Amino acid sequence: MTAESLLVTERDGDILTMVLNRPQSMNALNTELMSAIESWARSMINDPARVVIIRGAGKHFCAGADLKPGDRTKPSLVQGRRDAQLGGRMLRALAEIPQVTIAAVHGAALGGGLCIPTACDFRIAADDALGGYPEVNLGMNLMWHSVGYCLRLVGPAKAKRMIMLGERLDAETLENWGLWDEVVPRADLEQRSLALAQSYAAQPPIAVQMIKETINQGSGALDRAILHMDADQNLLTAGSQDRQRAIAAFLSGDRVDYIGD
Repeated sequence: MTAESLLVTERDGDILTMVLNRPQSMNALNTELMSAIESWARSMINDPARVVIIRGAGKHFCAGADLKPGDRTKPSLVQGRRDAQLGGRMLRALAEIPQVTIAAVHGAALGGGLCIPTACDFRIAADDALGGYPEVNLGMNLMWHSVGYCLRLVGPAKAKRMIMLGERLDAETLENWGLWDEVVPRADLEQRSLALAQSYAAQPPIAVQMIKETINQGSGALDRAILHMDADQNLLTAGSQDRQRAIAAFLSGDRVDYIGD
């Protein structure tokens, strides 16, 4: 599929909507889609839009990383490290979009599919939205520099709970925790997201974009210094016994018992 088919954009005056367009795969993030998102986000520096809405096509926002087997050729360690850093580059590109960004989330937003909204400025969720980081249940760390995004939204204790337990949490819980800014009925999601976008589009764009950059730089000042090795941590966990047991249990539908290890 081409980048144009993976991402669909719609323009309404000063508001641009970008749609993740792999509905047959629950908009799961494969290499092609992540590369397309990164390239699109970088291109926004030359776009006249003042506000960007990001949403998913079909029944779900995004189910996370695509676990279907792809190219079975094992890359060198050097290339493997670069490949593992793609998700972090994608999220950084999203966070650095100059315009105000609003994620309109419905259905499942799991793993990398939840990382995308946390890299946006605001998050409006439908009442059917489920969010969580299931990576730990597959013996993986949460990577893509996304621990920092989660931490700033929900605080240390709740971030630990979300990332360590890998629970799927309902919309009301995540709104109470501060991850969702607002929850609306599913039928109202598009209208409410557009109304919020119109409010920001009506503000002075230069001042708004400078304020956004200042707040992002201040709140995430240490992210690159602290989280730069999360891709290496993932490469380490990939070869662990925990990961092997977790994947086997996932495929068989069983649960791994780590008690006594």
